[in-house]
Amino acid sequence: MHQTPLTMTAELGDFIEAAGLLEYDPAAITRIYAGHPQRLIRRLWQTLVPIGLLLLGVAFDWLFQLLKDEERARSRARECAELLVDLGPAFIKAGQALSTRPDIVPPLLLEELSQLQDQLPGFDSDLAMACIEEDLGAPVDELYEQLDREPISAASLGQVHRGVLNNGQKVAVKVQRPGLREQITLDLYIVRNIAAWLNSNIGLIRSDLVALIDELGRRVFEEMDYLNEAANAEKFAELHRHNPRIAVPAIFHEATSRRVLTMEWIDGVKLTNLDAVRELGIDPDDMVDVGVNCSLQQLLEHGFFHADPHPGNLLALEDGRLCYLDFGMMSEVSRESRTGLIQAVVHLVNRNFGKLSKDFVTLGFLAEDVNLEPIVPAFESVFSQALEAGVNRMDFKAVTDDMSGVMYKFPFRVPPYYALIIRSLVTLEGIALSVDPQFKILGAAYPYFARRLMEDPDPQLRQSLKEMLFDGDAFRWTRLENLVSSAASQAQLDLEALLDQLLDFLFSPKAGLLRDQLVEATVDRLDAIGWSTVQRLGRRLPKRIQPNAFQSRGLPPADPLLQLEPIRELINVLQSLPDFTPDLLLKRMPRLLNEPDTRRMGVQVAQGLAERGVVRLVRVAAGVST
Repeated sequence: MHQTPLTMTAELGDFIEAAGLLEYDPAAITRIYAGHPQRLIRRLWQTLVPIGLLLLGVAFDWLFQLLKDEERARSRARECAELLVDLGPAFIKAGQALSTRPDIVPPLLLEELSQLQDQLPGFDSDLAMACIEEDLGAPVDELYEQLDREPISAASLGQVHRGVLNNGQKVAVKVQRPGLREQITLDLYIVRNIAAWLNSNIGLIRSDLVALIDELGRRVFEEMDYLNEAANAEKFAELHRHNPRIAVPAIFHEATSRRVLTMEWIDGVKLTNLDAVRELGIDPDDMVDVGVNCSLQQLLEHGFFHADPHPGNLLALEDGRLCYLDFGMMSEVSRESRTGLIQAVVHLVNRNFGKLSKDFVTLGFLAEDVNLEPIVPAFESVFSQALEAGVNRMDFKAVTDDMSGVMYKFPFRVPPYYALIIRSLVTLEGIALSVDPQFKILGAAYPYFARRLMEDPDPQLRQSLKEMLFDGDAFRWTRLENLVSSAASQAQLDLEALLDQLLDFLFSPKAGLLRDQLVEATVDRLDAIGWSTVQRLGRRLPKRIQPNAFQSRGLPPADPLLQLEPIRELINVLQSLPDFTPDLLLKRMPRLLNEPDTRRMGVQVAQGLAERGVVRLVRVAAGVST
């Protein structure tokens, strides 16, 4: 197409204006391209023609029912994923975003999109050096003692060069692709308008595709701002500074800008390179445990998690630490959502699918006015069989695949934070499976959930703990024992805090029935001990004055009070904890004695013994055997 000077000037204006956008702003992007359509038309031709041809092929297959052949359907799905890679960074990011949206994308296409690789060929080194000098305001030779011209890796947003600072510090320098912001804004404008058209004209699409693209736009703009990535890395390092097994590269701000990021060079090996990990003298299984626990801590404690833990971003270090790289894609989870996720796990383990469906409303997956009746049996169908082997053996991938079908069938809307959580966990499980083919992410995660449930003072989690331990009005000691055992397998377990939580639970309103059981068992045992003692003394009297009740054989010597069923169960549970000693309980005796419920229980025991004593006295006086 022949370009006039006026056309070129308009395009240059678009280029400069788009380059100046530091935050995602759909209205500003629309102003840029709606008024100067020349470049837009050319890009539309580059994108809509191949997309249109693909859609025509899919329509043909659907019309002649060829998509019923799974191989044909998979081939079309693979063709779609490959087309997104060919169309460039924005489309790659859109495909990755859709790969976590089972409410929008059919399962087969979901599987292909989940394998999208964010890897592209590198760009010209002269352009990379020019970008560094323009952004940092000095020649490369002044900024670095040495900087490799050829990149060591390249992705859709930029590439990485190895270098050395003037103080001898080895560094990795990430440089953004030239013209990236301009290309991204144009493609987002096109994709957003396609999404708006689909929402308006295709009734089968329930989700707000425009909102999805806007969320994608905000995240891509955050990723393109390397100052934001630097801040994320430092926040992540601060949150995990007390964990001696986690490493984060240091950021060098004097050589960092929006398009250039200079960070500490880390020597390590990918977790998936098992032989290299073992050569470091490190057990790969141990590194996977570190990664799983760190991911759960990010998700459930800090609410600030690394959403892209692929093998290239996780390195095993010689000193036994696990190093996280690339903090461009981070996400936050609110305290309410974190609590909601733990509550959902409780309802899942208890097979309370009715409450589980309500959890999905609370977490934002379902609107409040959605009819949950047909969803409850769908959940039961998905989870019941998976739970047969226990939560520790549940196949996360199989369950998420089945859930994808449910979410596609019913009016689910997957919140952005959850989509990133699933992406993060699925990626982490993939890495773990390369180390241990029998690995189960839920089995590895459950001890952490158990510890949070036992230790966290959050009132909603206290209520969830009670739900976990009671089946109706009956207290389930095996559940408490399993929960405590799972929590005890966590290296970071705070035993003192756990004991305090157990006492909090014992004296909570919900545990009234458990306290009644303790009172009844205590009365039974003390009454038995007392009556056995009276019988033994009575048999020393002359036979002629012995009441009939004393002439029958008494009960065998009773076990001590510690053998009361509830107390014995409780002690068994406590003794299963690592490093438990009786001193930990003795330290809590003053609290136990000062609890109002302890005094009430003492009065109830005295009343129970008195009542039984009166009844026995009447029966003995009447000559009735007791």
